[in-house]
Amino acid sequence: MKKWIQLVVVALCTMAAAACGRKSVSLEDFDKPVYMLEYASGFDIQGADSKQSVLLTVTNPWQGADGIAVQLFIARDGETAPEGFEGQVLEGDAARIVAMSSTHIAMLDAIDEDRCVIGEVDRVVGVSGIDYISNPDIQARRDRIGDVGYEGNINYELLLSLDPDLVLLYGVNGASGMEPKLRELGIPFIYIGDYLEESPLGKAEWLVALAEIAGRRAEGEKVFAEIPVRYNALKQRVAENALDAPSVMLNMPYGDSWFMPSAGSYAVRLIEDAGGDYIYKKNTGNASTPVDMEEAYLLASAADLWLNVGMASTLGEVKAACPKFADTRCFRNGYVYNNNARTNAAGGNDYFESGVVHPELVLRDLIKIFHPELVEEDFVYYKQLK
Repeated sequence: MKKWIQLVVVALCTMAAAACGRKSVSLEDFDKPVYMLEYASGFDIQGADSKQSVLLTVTNPWQGADGIAVQLFIARDGETAPEGFEGQVLEGDAARIVAMSSTHIAMLDAIDEDRCVIGEVDRVVGVSGIDYISNPDIQARRDRIGDVGYEGNINYELLLSLDPDLVLLYGVNGASGMEPKLRELGIPFIYIGDYLEESPLGKAEWLVALAEIAGRRAEGEKVFAEIPVRYNALKQRVAENALDAPSVMLNMPYGDSWFMPSAGSYAVRLIEDAGGDYIYKKNTGNASTPVDMEEAYLLASAADLWLNVGMASTLGEVKAACPKFADTRCFRNGYVYNNNARTNAAGGNDYFESGVVHPELVLRDLIKIFHPELVEEDFVYYKQLK
């Protein structure tokens, strides 16, 4: 009898110790920035004194989400989420991740302190559209990675079987349709809003947020810190040579319209930093604007170069899509370039994957197009169409 009582006492003490090991925190305590953003604007990471946990906040996570913020509390060192916290909670670092965008994979892959073959992409256990993903590690493990499908047709049974710690979402014109089901299933999620950043370096800086989720923020900071150095050195090389800027036409028609990006957009910033001159300066808003085919023809006729021509891989394909544009000067001279040099059999384009975390390589490609005398290296993402 005495021995039985001792066992009960030990059990109760063990339970009490475990309960005491969970350290309560207050949301108001998380007001100390643990990482200072340099270029991105869509996230921040806050910590608290003497706490290992952090609060990741993503602001305006989709187009039109004015003032909306979503939060992920990453609970570490036995700490619990603050009382009354209404956001998502990740217990410890995310070891099993479902990535709904290929850019998420590229960011995880970039987190690599020792420059190994892969970074943290081995944490990815599920993806959306595996055939369109370029990352070689994902393709090497494709028989062990779940393809959960696309929004609107998600295989939630497969998703649940993957036992993810976290799902990385993105929103386009509103919240992801996956949100209600993920809440029902009790699977934590967070939006990654890199695509909303107009700054090339701002897009790349989101890898620090992914590094925090993986518990490797220090390594992520170190990797990112080198990217602006390389990018700005190339930008300075162009500025110091005071070269003439060739005029640049962008894109291909979509239906009866031709969408021209704003003068402050990601693509245009890269063009300007590479020493090019975007030909359509009337769009000063924050989104692409449609022009009719006649205006697009006049713009292309005046341009020295034509970039980002959809899925086209040859001049013949461009001519088939836009017959009238074959008599423009840039087409006749063969100055048509596309960013699909690294496209897989299914049509997945690495420009939209690893190019996000390597804006310096995209910039170098553009400099080689505009001012080839300044760049010796071969193209990475771009190619001249023949």
